[in-house]
Amino acid sequence: MSQLTGQVALVTGAEVGIGRATALALARAGASVAVHFYADEAGAAGTAREIEALGCRAATFGADLTKSAEVKKAVGDALAHFGRIDILVNNAGGLLGRHSLTDMGEAFFHDVMNVNALTTFLCCQAVAPGMIARGSGAIVNLTSLAAHNGGGPGASVYSAAKAAVLALTKAYAKELAPHGVRVNAVSPGLIGGTPFHKTFTAPEAFAAAVKTIPLGRAGTPDDVANVIAFLAGPDAAYLAGETIEINGGMFMR
Repeated sequence: MSQLTGQVALVTGAEVGIGRATALALARAGASVAVHFYADEAGAAGTAREIEALGCRAATFGADLTKSAEVKKAVGDALAHFGRIDILVNNAGGLLGRHSLTDMGEAFFHDVMNVNALTTFLCCQAVAPGMIARGSGAIVNLTSLAAHNGGGPGASVYSAAKAAVLALTKAYAKELAPHGVRVNAVSPGLIGGTPFHKTFTAPEAFAAAVKTIPLGRAGTPDDVANVIAFLAGPDAAYLAGETIEINGGMFMR
């Protein structure tokens, strides 16, 4: 596959899980990849090495994406290194913890909103001018099944933040489509092999959830990454403002 040859992708949170799988899927399609990380520099370096082994260019960029100055620096550094950013995948985000309504602090609420919704806003804002100037680009945001069903126990703010990402996707799609920039989203369901469930979901709860999936298995990071690569490429040229559900039939719209 070479549908993305000559293009440059910035993937946030690309050191592990869905982000890593997405960076590799884009590289297999021919793209150079700016590999963003927050804390796991070694993981990001590993992702970059795998991309280079596929014959594509890669470089790592560290940043706290909840801070506008760090976002601008990371995007600026990526532009200086690669010359352009054609694809942005807003994968960075997380649950951070499980808290009920009655035991949740205000600071935690803001932290979860920031790491999911604010990061999406700041990254889109940083890359959009270059895409608008070229008259082309693709942005893929990661929302979640939780945005539709309110999430699992103690995940109310996470679900609200991912619902915000879904709404931002539609708003930015309308704003940027006249400039040739397509904005879409993917909405993963129960995906194994990620830090999310390893950290916050008990094995018995995960196994019970798998039994509710019509396809009979949990998803994998590659299941999500392959759809993201599709949305980033020319075969999705007429998709804008769409959210693709990746959950094995667990939730159907």
